[in-house]
Amino acid sequence: MSGAEAPRRPTIYDVAAAAGVSKSLVSLVLRGSPSVSEARRAAVLDAMARLDYRPSQAAAALAGARTRTIGVVLDDFRNLWFVGLLRGLQEGLSAHGFRIAVADGTLNAHVEASPLDGFLSMRVDGLVIATEPTPAMRVPAGLPVVVAGSRRGEVPGADVVANDDRLGGRLATDHLLELGHRRIGHLTGDGGAAQLRAEGFRESLLAAGLRAPVVRGEGSTTEEDGYRAALRLLGEAPGTTALFAANDTMAMGALAAARERGLRVPEDLSVIGYDDSPIAATHLLRLTTVDGRNAEVGAAAAERLVARTATEPSEPVRTALLTPRLVPRSSCAGPRDG
Repeated sequence: MSGAEAPRRPTIYDVAAAAGVSKSLVSLVLRGSPSVSEARRAAVLDAMARLDYRPSQAAAALAGARTRTIGVVLDDFRNLWFVGLLRGLQEGLSAHGFRIAVADGTLNAHVEASPLDGFLSMRVDGLVIATEPTPAMRVPAGLPVVVAGSRRGEVPGADVVANDDRLGGRLATDHLLELGHRRIGHLTGDGGAAQLRAEGFRESLLAAGLRAPVVRGEGSTTEEDGYRAALRLLGEAPGTTALFAANDTMAMGALAAARERGLRVPEDLSVIGYDDSPIAATHLLRLTTVDGRNAEVGAAAAERLVARTATEPSEPVRTALLTPRLVPRSSCAGPRDG
């Protein structure tokens, strides 16, 4: 007895029939033509979703059609900041019929290749650069680009969407000051967002008439960087009663360092992070943090990129800063001697 036949893949004709439109109109939707009304475009996209229709990207590229793919460049998959950002991007772009492809800049550096090379060979319809742009990122003129989460480095013609990191640094520091802390340390890295958060930290302390140690990791903001930086800071300033870490991952390292030194959190040492990543809300950590609204940054970046694909490249670039929010949990309290 012969095996069951594989189900037939839906075709463009099936999509047209399900949407009640012509094959040529479906083709126009796939190419992203602006001449299609929103009602008909929505009908076609709905039919594609119901039928699970997936056009051949290779065929579309050979035919000169749009691939409906957006390339996303990250700097390191280990950075928890990307969890919310990718969710916001995916939701925002899928609503317009786009899919995303992701490249890790750190991984590509190991093979001495630019993460943009593969995307350009795929003929993506746009790029989201969710890392600090470098001169090596040569983006072809006319390709829609949005820089998400970074304001350091520029890409000609690219919009920028980020949270206000300097304000977020002030929010974290002001929270510790309001709790009564006066011996506060900061753990940071070399990235642009980390530097802006450190500037906010210093601004709040200056306004309060205080100075405090700032310790960098090994240039990055990993858990190991946070651990080593916290051990160093607590060793050099043993009277420290609170730590502000540049992100939640560094804050995890700081918590480990505090435990190693026999310090209780928050009784002996308050710790606050940044990003409101998934780990921050776990019952084990209950980490006070600053919500950089990562998913909303992703959604706003998707909105700007979709708008870029439908406008002339000469449209003026825009910068949008979202306001961060403090998320108090149980890792911060007033100092024992306060």
